[in-house]
Amino acid sequence: MPLSAIARRYDHFLIDLDGCLWIGDEPTDGAPQALAALREAAKGIVFMTNDARHSPEEFVRKLWRLGFQASLGEVITAGAAVQFSLAGRLDGGAAFVVGSRALVEHVAEAGLRIVNRTEFASRADVVVVADHERFDYAELRTAIQAVLRGAELIGLTRDRTFPMPDGPWPGSGAVLAAIETACGREADEVVGKPEPGMYATARDRLGEGRVLAVGDRVDVDVAGARRAGLDSALVLTGATDAAPAAGAGPSPTHVAESLAALLLTP
Repeated sequence: MPLSAIARRYDHFLIDLDGCLWIGDEPTDGAPQALAALREAAKGIVFMTNDARHSPEEFVRKLWRLGFQASLGEVITAGAAVQFSLAGRLDGGAAFVVGSRALVEHVAEAGLRIVNRTEFASRADVVVVADHERFDYAELRTAIQAVLRGAELIGLTRDRTFPMPDGPWPGSGAVLAAIETACGREADEVVGKPEPGMYATARDRLGEGRVLAVGDRVDVDVAGARRAGLDSALVLTGATDAAPAAGAGPSPTHVAESLAALLLTP
């Protein structure tokens, strides 16, 4: 299918996953065809997600399973971003991780010693926080004890929720807010969108050219693109519907009902 006039203006696309390409395990309408059209036109593509529940390899497998071509070098996750941040400025130390196995592995790859489920957990040097499906009160308690003892607090994102077929699920920001509230202070660092680090990584992978960042959240995808100096497109298949989009701040460069409506000629 031919690309829309909007899509033809750009050389590269930063594309969000949840709420943009898929909801749960179902692709949004026309999204596989829209990505195929970008490939056919030789446009650069990076998939950029705040979801730290899965590894980049798992996302590549899911992309292929749902009908999208993808390579490992095209996927940037918040988990990979925290690994880069930690490896660049910390020389070892102990970490307590609230998050999935994939996130634990990212933190370990950064050179930190994981102290989850040990007697040293509440004395960790760093607490890294994200959402995951097995999150419980004991994790919250240990994270708070470690932070109150002086641990650095790093949040993956401030995403309050993410879209799922049965309605919104709590995001990393909800877990982080609980720890910040109990400790009476904000995180020392938050690494995911809309922070600039992920966008800088994506631009480095794509090279020169005009870039459009596409996502479903004003406070994350649109705000992050604005801070990175990029045009943005808000699609209405995920966390934002037409009414909030009309009064959105910051304003996206483009608004479309779906990724397919944004990228393809009707």
